[in-house]
Amino acid sequence: MGIADRNDSPADVLPVSTAPANKVKKLTLVPLIFLIYFEVAGGPYGEEPTVQAAGPLLALLGFLVFPFIWSVPEALITAELATAFPGNGGFVIWAERAFGPFFGSLMGTWKFLTGVINIAAYPVLCINYVQQAIPVLQDGWPRAIAVVSSTLLLSFLNYTGLSIVGYTAVALGVVSLSPFIVMSLIAIPRIQPGRWLSMGQKGVPKDWNLFFNTLFWNLNFWDNASTMAGEVENPQTTFPKALLVAVLFTCMAYLLPLVAVTGAVSVDQSEWGSGFHANAAEMIAGKWLKVWIEVGAVLSTIGLYEAQLSSSAYQILGMADIGVLPKFFARRSKWFGTPWIGILLSTLICLGVSFLTFTDIISSVNLLYSLGMLLEFASFLWLRRKMPSKKRPYRVPLSLPWLVIMCLIPSVFLVLIIVLATKMVYLVTGVMTAGGIVWYFLMNFCKSRGIMEFGKPEDVDALVDE
Repeated sequence: MGIADRNDSPADVLPVSTAPANKVKKLTLVPLIFLIYFEVAGGPYGEEPTVQAAGPLLALLGFLVFPFIWSVPEALITAELATAFPGNGGFVIWAERAFGPFFGSLMGTWKFLTGVINIAAYPVLCINYVQQAIPVLQDGWPRAIAVVSSTLLLSFLNYTGLSIVGYTAVALGVVSLSPFIVMSLIAIPRIQPGRWLSMGQKGVPKDWNLFFNTLFWNLNFWDNASTMAGEVENPQTTFPKALLVAVLFTCMAYLLPLVAVTGAVSVDQSEWGSGFHANAAEMIAGKWLKVWIEVGAVLSTIGLYEAQLSSSAYQILGMADIGVLPKFFARRSKWFGTPWIGILLSTLICLGVSFLTFTDIISSVNLLYSLGMLLEFASFLWLRRKMPSKKRPYRVPLSLPWLVIMCLIPSVFLVLIIVLATKMVYLVTGVMTAGGIVWYFLMNFCKSRGIMEFGKPEDVDALVDE
């Protein structure tokens, strides 16, 4: 892990977050692939509103084209920067190295809030599927109890260790995707290719806000695993391989069921809400497959929650390592070596926003994430110019002008997401950003007065040489 400032005494060589972590088994390639998969997708659950918003053709084109203009560039940038700066904190370290501590802190604010708000979407998405079998969970106190209890239980699982979470993700990924594979195979004889060309029902206006937000939400967060780079075995070689496989795997997991269902089932466009895949399964094969997909939704939610919570918790740990947060936030569990402060903080914020609707959650997440990604693209380009000789075990094979073009295309989409946001989302994002700026100056005040102990940005530098 990290090595402290060269002038420190030998007793202070290791950051707070390091010593317990050495006892913990590190992530290997296969668990990392599935953790990245669950950071981004976790299966085709939640892709249905794209059809509701714009019809089958545009939904299919969206999941076919968008990975090339968004997912691939983000994955390439993550592979280069995560191997160049393989410490916990990921994108926070990148922004800090590129533009200084203020932007590192601002990146941390945007990305952390993005993560924890996004976590809140998963219990909601899960209950949207389960409530079709258990109607009492549609609203009221039964739904509230289900959200809170599942959130606390899943957070405890995360506390037991990242290695456990990684191998759990492998099992959950295989099991949760199985019903969709079965559904797609059974649907083949019923497919009518002409249905794929439908632009939606006549008289139904396109809901571009819902379409782009759903598409974006289902295919982002490729960089989240970078916050756990310090927990990965041989990150310089493991990360690029894991990202490549995860991109291909995720795109196929979205496209194949969507191709099967849109071609085999003809229903009113308004029925394509979140959770429709379960109803489609019943139409295609019967009640048994619907129940299987609903069970798969629960399992997928567990994987999504665990992966995202791990990313958020280790981001907090990494921010403490480089001095953005006090060292207290880098404390790990004595039993499992996990960053329990980060897990607890993430869980509490998640519970606080769990009352929002699924659409409100993903809209808020997307705006915060868009701001963070614009800063991330700028950090990537500036680090190429600022540190051209920096050791990069994986390097995107393009010169700087081509890298600008590569980043410009998804940046246009990010600006579109920002423009399409509602006034309420602007308000929430503005308040959170202002809070993050106030937090930065508060931390500077604490450093200047010696109120709390802080790590040093230099602690991360030696990670590359390990």
